Amino acid sequence: MTRYTGIIDAYRSRLPLPPEAKAISLGEGRTPLIKLDNLVRHEGVEADIYVKFEGTNPTGSFKDRGMTMAVTEAVHRGAKAILCASTGNTSAAAAAYAARAGIKSFVLIPEGKIAMGKLAQAVVHGATIVQVRGNFDDGMRLVKEVSETSPVVLVNSVNPYRLQGQKTAAFEIVEALGEAPDYHCLPVGNAGNITAHWIGYSECAGTGTQACLLCKGNCTFCQTGSTPKRPKMIGYQAAGSAPFMRGAAVKNPETVATAIRIGDPQSWDPAWIVQKESGGWFDECTDAEILACQRLLAEQEGVFCEPASATSLAGALRDLKSGKIPAGSTVVCTLTGNGMKDPDIILKGGFPAMIEVDAVKSAVERVLVDRL
Repeated sequence: MTRYTGIIDAYRSRLPLPPEAKAISLGEGRTPLIKLDNLVRHEGVEADIYVKFEGTNPTGSFKDRGMTMAVTEAVHRGAKAILCASTGNTSAAAAAYAARAGIKSFVLIPEGKIAMGKLAQAVVHGATIVQVRGNFDDGMRLVKEVSETSPVVLVNSVNPYRLQGQKTAAFEIVEALGEAPDYHCLPVGNAGNITAHWIGYSECAGTGTQACLLCKGNCTFCQTGSTPKRPKMIGYQAAGSAPFMRGAAVKNPETVATAIRIGDPQSWDPAWIVQKESGGWFDECTDAEILACQRLLAEQEGVFCEPASATSLAGALRDLKSGKIPAGSTVVCTLTGNGMKDPDIILKGGFPAMIEVDAVKSAVERVLVDRL
């Protein structure tokens, strides 16, 4: 039996790395594609809905797919340090993969705008953390400026190797389903992930896409086992942080979905190309819709994702009910991160399901009888 060692070794022939580049890996990828049965019945929709749960990656989010590529390429070129701006998940992944590679990591985070579960990861992996008096977009501007004059490699999604790693999720989906889905729904913040998935689906179809930042549509794709089908790509944003719906950057984005609290997406142009080429669309969900869907998914299917992740499913369910996504469609929703990244949101109102009783058998039995 061959031991699985991560996406670079699994897909090296389809990744732009020299054969001698040693993979910096934590065994990322091969995340579950879970068909939703209970939730579909509960919501009364007619569709095959799958969730690609990226929260099972080593640091708990999809960022690991891109970070293994970005750090591998940086180390191969002799880099000794990496730098990123982050709302949380990128900093966790950057710190972990830098630790794995034996290099330094520097992360800029927005003041008071990061979930503690994500910050703890950056801390424990030894990153140097710089808190900026501003939001993510301020941090992004700064890391781009600093990386031009400092001996560090920028590993945000403006680094094209990030998207090359993230495209492998599309490979796994096609392998699992036997073809691409009809619709693929994702939460959109910086918009790199929707772009990366489209690159992956395009490669599986043996076609190019002008959204590919590395090759501008000139890649040589693997033709063996290719599928001509590509999905319509749908990107959902939080209503308080929805520049694609406003048609311009949002100066002060606000949402409980901290992972997509980004007002000035770095992959703005490629994401619009994805929308046009795929025939998909952008839309937005309120914080109330996002949190309700997060809890619904956990209660109905046992899948606990972070708030930003639930945006994709919340939007998909709404569009299925309205008929915008036709009944009978095969829909994949990306769940970008694990719910344990941001437990404070769930626990904010205390423990309403907790019942306190005396330490006697009869008291416990009364609780069971009342609820069975």
